[in-house]
Amino acid sequence: MNAQEPIHANAAASGESLPPAPPPRPRAPTALVVLATLAVGYTLWAAQALLLPILLAMFFALVGNPILRGLRRLWIPRFIGALLLLLFGLAAAVMLGRQLIVPASEWIQQAPKELRLLAPKIKQMTQPMQQANQAAQTFAQVTTSDRKPPKVQVVTIQDADPWKSLTATPKMLASVLAVVLLTFFFMVFGENLQRNAIALLPTRQRKKITVGILQAIEREISRYVFTITVINTAVGMILAGALHWLGVELPEALLWGTLAALLNFAPYVGPLIGVVLMLLMGFITYDEIGPSLLPAAIYLGLHTLEGQLITPIILGRHMALSPLILILALMLFGWLWGIIGLLLAVPLLVCVKLVLARIEGLEGWARLLE
Repeated sequence: MNAQEPIHANAAASGESLPPAPPPRPRAPTALVVLATLAVGYTLWAAQALLLPILLAMFFALVGNPILRGLRRLWIPRFIGALLLLLFGLAAAVMLGRQLIVPASEWIQQAPKELRLLAPKIKQMTQPMQQANQAAQTFAQVTTSDRKPPKVQVVTIQDADPWKSLTATPKMLASVLAVVLLTFFFMVFGENLQRNAIALLPTRQRKKITVGILQAIEREISRYVFTITVINTAVGMILAGALHWLGVELPEALLWGTLAALLNFAPYVGPLIGVVLMLLMGFITYDEIGPSLLPAAIYLGLHTLEGQLITPIILGRHMALSPLILILALMLFGWLWGIIGLLLAVPLLVCVKLVLARIEGLEGWARLLE
């Protein structure tokens, strides 16, 4: 006899009826879960033209929310503050673009020629390896026959479609305009949209809990995104100043500083690309090997100081993410959405972690991401 039989017996003797046991929670088959995951992934990839402007606008709105709160303390309405902030951001982007477009176009045009000029420097650095390779080739020629392999001629055909070039610019301008407008509307009407959505909940207690969760998530995510943006901007400015101090012209130094700030949004992958770019820039700019390594060394030192000391102290341990989960997220979002996916991977992963940590029963999944 188990422990529940006396209880049922006593209830039957007293004439009381027990509530029916809750039915077991149904579980979806594994094949259905896999198919649903594949369907969601395909939808995210196929709808990127619609999703990316919305996600970028939400990202920029989260950056601007702490500034709007500060402006509200100065008795500036949210509409005016969002308009001023958006105009200031557009003006700064236009001014920075005017400074960067000339050195960027020059680097794009001169990159193949400059890379060919790197051959003497690379040959000097790899001279011992080349000597060993030549010795191996000589030994191989002695031990093999004199027959020469047949020559293979490779013909490349370039598919230049003028219609694609003609339609790409209007689509890009439309996407930029959509991001600007959505950013403004998210900053101005985001709170009202959130309030109206909460009003649809049935009970007051559920509304109170939901308001607390949404406010905490919005505050922490805004703080994270704003802090990371400020830190990456500071890293880019310091790198640009160091390059200018080393003799690089100011527009070109701003170009590399801006690129380093953008790459710093993608952990591990971005700094690795930045180090390679700094090495190439150093070898192209300077003639000696020592000064050629200085830009990459400065960038690596700045990234190490920022990633290992400054960011953990400012954000704390509750924003820490697993390196393995970060790499998987970067691979996933980079495969889905390209460069923009790499920039948005970490903020989206932080959003998922904060939401899981606030929902009862899902705290273990949040700890899995740490």
